[in-house]
Amino acid sequence: MTIVDPMKPAVGSWTEHYPELGTGLVSYEDCTSPEFHELEREAVFKRAWLMVGRVEQLPRNGSYFTKELAVANTSVVIVRDLDGQVRAFHNICRHRGNKLVWNDFPREETSGTCRQFTCKYHGWRYGLDGACAFVQQESEFFGLDKADYGLVPVHSDVWEGFIFIHFAPRPSQTLTDFLGPMVRSVEGYPFHQHTERYGYRVEVRSNWKLFFDAFQEYYHTSILHANQAPALASKMRDAGFTGAYYELDGPHRLGATGGSRRDRTVSLDVLKPMERLTRSGLIGPWDGPDFSDTATGLNRAGFEKWTVSAFHLFPNTTILFRGAGWYLTYSYWPTSHNSHIFEGNLYFTPSRTARERVAHEMTRATHKEYGLQDCNTLEATQTMLESGVLSSFPLNDHEVLCRHLHKVVADWVEEYQHQRENG
Repeated sequence: MTIVDPMKPAVGSWTEHYPELGTGLVSYEDCTSPEFHELEREAVFKRAWLMVGRVEQLPRNGSYFTKELAVANTSVVIVRDLDGQVRAFHNICRHRGNKLVWNDFPREETSGTCRQFTCKYHGWRYGLDGACAFVQQESEFFGLDKADYGLVPVHSDVWEGFIFIHFAPRPSQTLTDFLGPMVRSVEGYPFHQHTERYGYRVEVRSNWKLFFDAFQEYYHTSILHANQAPALASKMRDAGFTGAYYELDGPHRLGATGGSRRDRTVSLDVLKPMERLTRSGLIGPWDGPDFSDTATGLNRAGFEKWTVSAFHLFPNTTILFRGAGWYLTYSYWPTSHNSHIFEGNLYFTPSRTARERVAHEMTRATHKEYGLQDCNTLEATQTMLESGVLSSFPLNDHEVLCRHLHKVVADWVEEYQHQRENG
């Protein structure tokens, strides 16, 4: 596969390396059909490993957090038990089906620390291993054995500190096999050192795949984000757009680019005064750490000036490294065929000085601004897709990851339908 110099306008012919994708029009009916959404929920989100958080959210034995997953019609509680093992359970009491773990508002996610989970309704209690520990007025039940009424488990596993769950009774693949060699090539990166986290969460009125598509190509950058860095956008438009590096591995995707390892290497005329003042911006803090030698997969393309590697984990998570000094995650959680929850989290090594904290805050604010610009187009796209005027669209060579996502989702749905029809 030819790797394109990201500083020169050229065509990489990426799509041609994956002939199974084709080069024809791509249907976006998978973003407008309620019927397809229902199939997608069963075929994809109940049959794939889903990343739901980080082990830092469970800092000690007894720590827990909940995850509201409309796409699976359930709530899940993830907990570190008294032996330090990470476990996951459906968040439902075995007595009368009340939500077990919640605070003032039952549809809101929560977190905390405890030694047992106690139902707010009738006081049934469960250990952190899910076993039913106490039944109020147990003698008045008819032959009830607490051992038969533990919490309903959800398969869980941890990779590099990321917590994954799987809803199938018996997952067809281990988490390691599911992730595959491309994603696992970043093993060894010091994720555990990045404990300073900045998060944001928003409900978006579009199909989840539309937002995922927005982060899988750079074709839009010099247009949509032109006002964020006008001088840089102008230079990009004059030079002509070129993709840097794309790779597919099973259901997963990678997009990478070279350029400026730190904003300080960019000519000052493309930077805003606040970026120069804080020595930070989209790429991250100029004076941050460099972990580029910690994992072989960070710069799989071998760029001399590597900047970004975005690993898109099927179905709905991105782990993105910027200049090897910090990383972020994006997740897209469907709530209907035309709405989803978008979650973004930025992870840094802890600030040691006020200047470092300000630099982190500047990167957070810059990323949020770019994200809002990406999000701004989605509702407009969704409304016009639902008009039905057009259903299929041309994708260029640098939108190969978008093409791949829609094909993989369609393949999983087709396989699920085939299995269902054949018992």
